[in-house]
Amino acid sequence: MPQIIVLPHHELCPDGAVIEAESGVSICDALLEHDIEIEHACEKSCACTTCHVIVREGFDSLEPSDELEDDMLDKAWGLEPNSRLSCQAVLGETDLVVEIPKYTINLASEKH
Repeated sequence: MPQIIVLPHHELCPDGAVIEAESGVSICDALLEHDIEIEHACEKSCACTTCHVIVREGFDSLEPSDELEDDMLDKAWGLEPNSRLSCQAVLGETDLVVEIPKYTINLASEKH
């Protein structure tokens, strides 16, 4: 079972975290299952960029992004070469180190 090491994020995970997740699960679902409340304003349908993460280690173990994800990522705050939408990046057998960016571009915040 692969591990996801989440680097510290000032709001969502101040101390960082190490979680175990099933292969075949998206990074977003794995984080949510472990009470790391990453934004996912489009309900994980690849229609926004609020679940953007930067995969610091293990990026090459993920299936390549498709054209729709690439188009959405172009709109993400803080885009880097190892950026992925966590709702679309599915875990394989390799451990990952992910960073949740400090900001998101959320035009319709779910937190009222």
